Amino acid sequence: MTISIVLKIALEIAIFWWVIYAVLLFIKGTRAAQLLKGVIIVILLFFIVQHLGLSAVSYILAKILAISVIGFLIIFQPEIRRGLARIGQFGIFTAKERIVDEIVKAAAWLSERKIGAIIAIEREVGLGSYIESGVQIDSRINTDLLTTIFMPNTPLHDGGVIIQLDRVTAAGCLFPLAQDAPLTRKLGTRHRAAIGLTEETDAVVVVISEETGAISVVVGGSLTSDLSKETLSRLLTNLLYRQKHNETVHN
Repeated sequence: MTISIVLKIALEIAIFWWVIYAVLLFIKGTRAAQLLKGVIIVILLFFIVQHLGLSAVSYILAKILAISVIGFLIIFQPEIRRGLARIGQFGIFTAKERIVDEIVKAAAWLSERKIGAIIAIEREVGLGSYIESGVQIDSRINTDLLTTIFMPNTPLHDGGVIIQLDRVTAAGCLFPLAQDAPLTRKLGTRHRAAIGLTEETDAVVVVISEETGAISVVVGGSLTSDLSKETLSRLLTNLLYRQKHNETVHN
């Protein structure tokens, strides 16, 4: 076997595994993950019955598999679109300044008026189960949109907003409350929810206090409060982009 053939095989294997990784990355934390498991089970059953020579069952499973693939593409079109967007943004942070700026401006506006808010920004761990608890929006991040969502007496103002990449994915979402009573006794429900979510995921959560207007950031169950607009901007940029970039370089 020549070196060129070996390199060709190695390249094909690398591409194959990259495609699998990309698919798993796109559907992580979404309903699509459950459907994909069902499709895989049908495929495995299909090969088994074919091997056993069960032609009637094989025919039925082939039809089910075709319908499942079509249903996957139709039902999860929003997830597929976000996945394609992730490919275009992989390793490139050209929009990072705009994303952080929109979040910071919204937080500052809400803080000045003492309007409570909780904004969760997804990182590596998917927030799909929490998205399903709210109202799906799938809109580009915009200060006006964020501030409107949290206006008092509106249907979605009590829940949390979830951001994926550069999209406001859902609003009115329910987050788990922190269970550490001594830690959370003096904190409001939004702060407890932010701590609870970051204890279970690696999300970055921005919280605006309804009582004081103070801006806080919660990561890994740890809360940093009373942030200025400038400090919030630096902190979000570091947590969402520079930290990830540094980890990539070090690895």
